[in-house]
Amino acid sequence: MNYPFYPAPLVLLDLETTGAKPAVDRITEIGLVQVNVEGEGIATWSNLVNPCQPIPPFIQDLTGIDNAMVADAPTFAQLADKVLPKLQDRIFVAHNARFDYTFLRNEFKRIGITFRAKVLCTVQLSRKLYPDEFKHSLDALIARHGLQYHGERHRALTDAELIYQFLNAAVQDLGATRVQEAIDELIRPPALPAHIDEKIIDDLPDTAGVYIFYGEHDEALFVGSNSNLRRRVLQHFGKKSADGQAAMLAVALRRIDWVETSGDLGSALLERQLLSQLRPRFNPSTRGKVDQTQSVWEIVLPEPGSDAMDTPLQPKLIPLSEIANARGDLFGPFRGAREAQNVLNRIIKGQGLCRQLLGLEKSRKAQQISPCNALSQGECRGACVGREVISLHNARLLASLAKHKLADWPYAGAIGIREGPEWAQVLHVIDQWTYLGQVNDQSELADLLAAPYPAYDLDMAKLIRSEIKKHPVQLLL
Repeated sequence: MNYPFYPAPLVLLDLETTGAKPAVDRITEIGLVQVNVEGEGIATWSNLVNPCQPIPPFIQDLTGIDNAMVADAPTFAQLADKVLPKLQDRIFVAHNARFDYTFLRNEFKRIGITFRAKVLCTVQLSRKLYPDEFKHSLDALIARHGLQYHGERHRALTDAELIYQFLNAAVQDLGATRVQEAIDELIRPPALPAHIDEKIIDDLPDTAGVYIFYGEHDEALFVGSNSNLRRRVLQHFGKKSADGQAAMLAVALRRIDWVETSGDLGSALLERQLLSQLRPRFNPSTRGKVDQTQSVWEIVLPEPGSDAMDTPLQPKLIPLSEIANARGDLFGPFRGAREAQNVLNRIIKGQGLCRQLLGLEKSRKAQQISPCNALSQGECRGACVGREVISLHNARLLASLAKHKLADWPYAGAIGIREGPEWAQVLHVIDQWTYLGQVNDQSELADLLAAPYPAYDLDMAKLIRSEIKKHPVQLLL
């Protein structure tokens, strides 16, 4: 019998796993169908796998594979010598193929084996062959093509055999030529910039993380994050890469690096941290700014009841790097001295405050207060000449600055936010609106908290304010 889906050996594969994250979850069952050419027929194989970690209850309910069933099964390392020959020199075919491919690659990587293959996703194949259909899940293919199965649904070999039936049905519907053309298009290597090896793209995981594009001399060009690193990186090299900034980035690109994270929170925090550290040239948030020095206004208030209550308050501009030594109230932060000055100027003009009393303009008479330049223009209410009491002038300044007051850290110390499955959780550590990093184990916490804190970053602080509203926090004492 000849199998005309494609004139090259295929292996149709399905995995059952402990969860959806290849970096931390493990395989519990492998099922595969080898499809040969020149009438050699097919061969099937399946085996349970001990994942060396608990199977969550909802996964047990979905697959019917429980902890007792895999307790005495071989580990992947023990099965690898059987599995690898069944995969080599074949096109790797699966439904949502990158999921299964990444899981297998990770398992091989753990035992020191590099596995690569051309990958065909039958979800994408179904979309290409049947563009008018809305659903392309395996259940949708079963219903659409009348596929039959006799084993348990959501078991590895059963689902691998369903993929085989789908390929047969597509050939019967559309003909072998149309199916082969679609497969050719889907397994064709992506168009990449000149200096990027296709193997690097294959190594990119389909998991959450942060990626960094580097140019010559390891200059950081671009930092991004996504819940699917490989898909997002490839989007940079699509049709849009021929125009404008995308084209310039592709030409300059020499190297791609990435960091997998425990989830979207870890990606967002690490991305912001790297943007601040690397200041990549092509990120809109880090280019084209005249002044990158983040600053705050400091105002030292007199002690209640002191003789200084009627002393004019004078804002002092200080960089964020010095706020640990500040003695007064802080307002900001602002992205630079220019932004800080603009905000204060708007307040001064809107409130009719005196620049001379604020210490921003010198008196025209030595040793005494004289009318400021704005008084004659009607832009100062006259505190400089006694028309307004100093305490009222001070109060209006503070009231106008109130919305810019630097938020106090609302906790007694550092906090942690947990992310990831129970057996592979990380703890994101945050203090004083700065992200300190993550720890995998409580024993690592002391060293992280003892290390010098990163500089305050305005965008990181905004991100942290947003995220602590979404996640339970743990006070780290």
